[in-house]
Amino acid sequence: MDRRDFLKAIAVAGATITIKPSKAMHVLMQKTTAAPATGTVDMVAVMGGEPAEMFQRAIGELGGIKQFIKAGQRVVVKPNIGWDKKPELAGNTNPELVAEITRQCLAAGAREVVVFDHTCDECRKTYKTSGIEEAAREAGATVVHADQESRYRPVSLPMGKNLKETKVHEAILDCDAWINVPILKHHGGANLSISMKNYMGIVWDRPYFHSHDLQQCIADVCTFSKKPVLNVVDAYRLLKTNGPQGRAASDAVLTKAIFISHDIVAVDTAAARFFNQVREMPLEKVGHLANGEALQLGTMNLDKLNVKRVKL
Repeated sequence: MDRRDFLKAIAVAGATITIKPSKAMHVLMQKTTAAPATGTVDMVAVMGGEPAEMFQRAIGELGGIKQFIKAGQRVVVKPNIGWDKKPELAGNTNPELVAEITRQCLAAGAREVVVFDHTCDECRKTYKTSGIEEAAREAGATVVHADQESRYRPVSLPMGKNLKETKVHEAILDCDAWINVPILKHHGGANLSISMKNYMGIVWDRPYFHSHDLQQCIADVCTFSKKPVLNVVDAYRLLKTNGPQGRAASDAVLTKAIFISHDIVAVDTAAARFFNQVREMPLEKVGHLANGEALQLGTMNLDKLNVKRVKL
């Protein structure tokens, strides 16, 4: 069974825990792909378990957080905190995952971990209702608001096709490393919101994206020179419809999964295929994936990668 079949083997339905591993899935998990002689793993997919333990296992398969975060670094953990919604509605990144990543970074010796997002709803409400502010602070993070244009500085995007420049938040510009932590969800404009779309939370002028080919602008902003050291896709719950906010609990599905990779196109491709087990969403409709590949930001061909697959 190849990587594509791995994702197809997950049967998901309904709005509660409904993952039912098939016999083929069971066989696959007993024969998890081993890393090549170099020990390089390109992506980790973990199914089952709670957010913290899934991240612990996933980062362990990649060699540990110290492979990405060094002592003394100022680190940004960038979740999706866009909406004044509780975690059960899956409009924002899971707070337990944000807290665990924060703890791991601090344990690796980071001198500071900053958590922020340029929210859509009023930031003080979203930070509180999402549960992220409390969880991040309890884990030791510095939580900052991102609702003032004065905190954004202009950057050029010479590789961009439609987006040639934008303003990026100072937390990203001034950090030593950042970790991109989106939630996998339906989006009314982009069709899916994952790691690449999560970049829109580090910029100021988002209306420009929507008026100048959203799918291309999402890819363009990802050409920004300071790339995340990791992309951690939260699929503990995914929002299958009425995204990007979610209106009711029935819009969300408890799928208990996580995908981690440095390759932003690949991890979003894997997550998009996983989403297709809940709701059909052809990859060609998520145009920023192919646009990102065309800009050489990563690959949509998962067969090129060494993907480690784990079931807890």
